[in-house]
Amino acid sequence: MPSPIPARLNLFLLYVADPLASVAFYQRLLDREPLDAFPSYAAFALEGGHTLGLWASHRVSPPPPVSGHRSEVAFTVADDDAVRGLHAHWQTLGVPIEQPPVAEVFGLTFVALDPDGHRIRVCPR
Repeated sequence: MPSPIPARLNLFLLYVADPLASVAFYQRLLDREPLDAFPSYAAFALEGGHTLGLWASHRVSPPPPVSGHRSEVAFTVADDDAVRGLHAHWQTLGVPIEQPPVAEVFGLTFVALDPDGHRIRVCPR
């Protein structure tokens, strides 16, 4: 039975220590200004009508768990050459790289880290 209230999965939240510091990081990564930027929350528009939210972890209720990686944010690009190109560009920006480009079953991929240690994976579509 379909839901009586239509809903879209279009907001991805990352809990962060300092939203404004994370804004500066994601501004460089995404090459765009945030939709909103407040001391405890910021948001960036993404392609396809999606939004990346950055929420101060000390303001989240109920409080989030504080141990280990449990997920990744992934950006898809056209092909393996685009993966290599974005990896090189992010290195020039000083983005920490957790895993350099490596071949996986779905193509070439690498993993970067944001200021809070969230994994950012880049892979081909």
